[in-house]
Amino acid sequence: MKKIWLKHYPKNISPTINSLKFNSIIDLMKNSSSLFPDHTAFTNLNTRLSYKKIDRYSEKFGAYLQNQLSITKRSKVAIMLPNLLTYPVALFGSYLAGAIVININPLFKGREIESALNDSGAETIIVLDRFVSELEPVVKNTLIKNIIVCRVTDLLSPIMSALIKTVFFFKGPKISLNNDYLLFSDTLKNSYLRKNIFLENKNIALLQYTGGTTGKSKAAVLTHGNILANIEQLNTWVGPIVVPGKESIITALPLYHIFSFTVNLMYFYSIGSNNILVTNPRDLKSFINTLKKNKFTVITGVNTLFNLLLTSSSFKKINFNALKFTVGGGMSVLSSTAKKWKKITGVDITQGYGLTETAPIVSVNIISEPFNGTIGPPMPSTDISIRDEKNNELNINQEGELCVKGPQVMSEYWNNPEETKNSFTDDGFFKTGDIAIINENGSLKIVDRKKDMIISSGFNVYPNEIEDYVSQHPDVRECGVIGVNDSNRGESIKLFIVKEEKKLGEIEVINFCKRGLAVYKIPKKVIFIDEIPKNNVGKILRRKLREF
Repeated sequence: MKKIWLKHYPKNISPTINSLKFNSIIDLMKNSSSLFPDHTAFTNLNTRLSYKKIDRYSEKFGAYLQNQLSITKRSKVAIMLPNLLTYPVALFGSYLAGAIVININPLFKGREIESALNDSGAETIIVLDRFVSELEPVVKNTLIKNIIVCRVTDLLSPIMSALIKTVFFFKGPKISLNNDYLLFSDTLKNSYLRKNIFLENKNIALLQYTGGTTGKSKAAVLTHGNILANIEQLNTWVGPIVVPGKESIITALPLYHIFSFTVNLMYFYSIGSNNILVTNPRDLKSFINTLKKNKFTVITGVNTLFNLLLTSSSFKKINFNALKFTVGGGMSVLSSTAKKWKKITGVDITQGYGLTETAPIVSVNIISEPFNGTIGPPMPSTDISIRDEKNNELNINQEGELCVKGPQVMSEYWNNPEETKNSFTDDGFFKTGDIAIINENGSLKIVDRKKDMIISSGFNVYPNEIEDYVSQHPDVRECGVIGVNDSNRGESIKLFIVKEEKKLGEIEVINFCKRGLAVYKIPKKVIFIDEIPKNNVGKILRRKLREF
C-alpha cells in the first residue's frame, strides 16, 4: 500500500522523525532539569515540585537504590503507585540507578500482582501503603527482596501533609508496617553518591503488562529507544502548537498506563510543562476543583473520563480560554461525547490510537481538524498495512487486520517467544488484532476487533482471564465472557455461567470476582444459562453468547 496518508499531512509536519536526541530517558530528564530548573514540573494535592527538586529527589532515590539495595543495570524494579508526586521520583530514580521498570496497576488483586512479579522477576517493589494489604499475602511466592512503601503525604507541602493525615485521601484499612518494609521518605535522607550508568536506546526501559489471549498477562518489552521515538513522533505532530516551558497538562489517567506514561509524563516533561496529577478522578468534586484552580492548556482522557466531567454542572462553569487541545485515547471516543465536549469547552477531542506494544501511539488526528470518528493518519516514520487472513495487503476502504511497523514498536514479549512469533508478520509488521480500514484521505478507522479483547474504561480486559478465575468457584460448571457496548465505559463485561449448584446467585458471583479481579474486570451483569455455546473443538462461540 502506498503511503497515501503522507499526501494529507499538514505542510509543517515532516513525514519522518530525525535521529533521536537522547540515548535514554535519563538524558531526557536531565535535559529538562537543565532547561527548566525553576519551572513547576508536577502539581499534586496543592503541592508543586520544580524540575530542580524532581532532579534532586530522583538522584537521592537512585543513589539509595544503588548503595543500599545493590540495584544496577538490568535490575528490575516494580512500581505500584497511583498519580502521586512519588511516582515520577520513583521512576526517574530507578532509571538513574540503571533499572528496568515494571508498572503494576494498584487496582490489581494479589493473584494479579503475584503473576506480574513472577513473570518479570522483579526483586524490588515501590508501593503505596494503602495497597500493601494485597501485596503482603503473595510476596513470599515471589522473588521480591525489597519493599519500599510510599505514603500519600510523601513530598507534599507541610500544610497538605498535615491535612491529609487528618482526612485520609484513600479509604481503606490502616496498614501496620513491620521492620521488613523500607519507607520511601527515609530513602531520600541519604548522602550517598550515585554511580553514573550509561543507558542506550537498545536497553529495556519498561516491561509493560497487557492482557494475554490465553488469559495470562504478557509484558511488552519497550526500550528507551521505543519510548523516545514515540516522543519524537508526537513532538513532530504537536510541536508547532505547544510552547516549551509554557504548557500545563491535566493528568487524570494513571501514569502506570502506557498512554499517560508516554504522552503525559514523558513528552510533556520533555518540553518543560507543569504536569497536574489527579490522584483520584472518581472524586468528581475534588477533580473539578483542581481544574478550576489550574490554568491548563491540555487535557487527555478516555471517553469514560470525559463523560464523567460532562455530568457535572460545575464543569460547565470552568474557564477554558487557555485550553489548546484535548486528546482522547485508550478507547473509542463516542461522537455524542465529542459533541458535548466541544459545546462546553470550545475545543474538539482529538482522537488517536495506540497499543501497549507500540509505546503507544500509532496514529492520531490532526489537532486543528474537527472530530470525525476516525483515529487519524499514521504518525511520522510509521508504516501500516491492512491485511486479510492470508496476509495479503488490501486496498483503500477494504477491511482487514491493522499491522504496524515503526521505531516505537516493541521487539518482543518478555520471555514469550511463541507469542512474539505469532504477533509479527514475516516482513516485520506487528499484528494489532484490530480490524480497520484506511480511507482515501489516509485516515484509519477501527471497525472491529479480531481478538476477543474487551476495552473497559480504557483498560484491556481478556475474557479468558475472567473465565479462568470464575471457573475456580466450586459452584460454577463452566462460564463465558463477552463485552457489550456501554455508553459510559466503552464496553462492560457480561458473564454467562452454567451452575453446578442451583443456589448460586449473581451477588455471590460478583463478590467472588471482587476478591480476585481488578475492579475494571468485574462483570456488570451475570446471566445463568443451561449451556455455553461452543464449536466442534470446544471453543466458546462468543457470537452466540451475544444472541442471549
